[in-house]
Amino acid sequence: MEIPESIKKRLTLPAEEHFYAGHTACQGCGASLGLRYVLKAYGRKTIVTIPACCSTIIAGAWPYNTLDAPLFHTAFATTGAVISGIEAGLKAQGYKVKGEDGVMVVGWAGDGGTADIGLQALSGFLERGHDAVYIMYDNEAYMNTGIQRSGSTPYGAWTTNTPGGKRHFLEKRHKKKVIDIVIAHEIPYAATASVAYPEDFIRKLKKAQKTPGPSFIQLFAPCPTGWRSPTDKSIEIARMAVQTAYFPLFEYENGKYKINMPNPKKEPKPIEEFLKLQGRFKYMTKEDIEILQGWVNHEWEKLKKLAEVFG
Repeated sequence: MEIPESIKKRLTLPAEEHFYAGHTACQGCGASLGLRYVLKAYGRKTIVTIPACCSTIIAGAWPYNTLDAPLFHTAFATTGAVISGIEAGLKAQGYKVKGEDGVMVVGWAGDGGTADIGLQALSGFLERGHDAVYIMYDNEAYMNTGIQRSGSTPYGAWTTNTPGGKRHFLEKRHKKKVIDIVIAHEIPYAATASVAYPEDFIRKLKKAQKTPGPSFIQLFAPCPTGWRSPTDKSIEIARMAVQTAYFPLFEYENGKYKINMPNPKKEPKPIEEFLKLQGRFKYMTKEDIEILQGWVNHEWEKLKKLAEVFG
């Protein structure tokens, strides 16, 4: 797609498009926007692996492909294993992998296929030290199969198997800290990112590209269908997740932490500013909100301390 020069001058993101229009994502889908940014950052010299998830449908069934790049559809649990094999195979054939002039091997998987079903394969990929990038797009439930809770579903959220109401129960576990599990492998680079802050996301993608060894990015990606939110509010919701410190932006690089909040001097907003934009939290009581706020405060203070001590 040719971009007029007048528009290119106003862009702060790469102008080239490698994610075709006409795909099957829901309106307001954060995952499709995130994958579009990945291809903007890495271009056509990229091999993408997608397991069973919403993005499998969005990318298209054979012989169609929304991506202007080679694509592997693979089994739910295998993303880490498949990108390991692709990287090893490319190197065996003499290709350079990673780096600005190398082939980029990307695993693109949801939170269910990463935090739960694919955790073992992810751990193996990280431990072996492959030159590839694993991106977990986090929409906080198994959205493709019917909005079931995952290990990444937050406390107090409605899903189809935590339905809320007088006779039912909401999610009572806090969100699994996948980024902490990844960092425990002591890899060279890991980060959080959000579709609401594309410049930050693409900068982190570029840093992952230049860093030898495995890299991991956890991307916050709203799902209007599963979150019961208006389709035109996805970016506002993703922005509010960061501004309330529910999903803070930070990097871990060679043992050091760096916080990347958009307004670092501002105190986080109350968690209600994030919750009120989504129908999935409508059953929460005042006590539930206080519990979630307490968890957010604890995690935020812990992150600040890590950045202070290991910054």
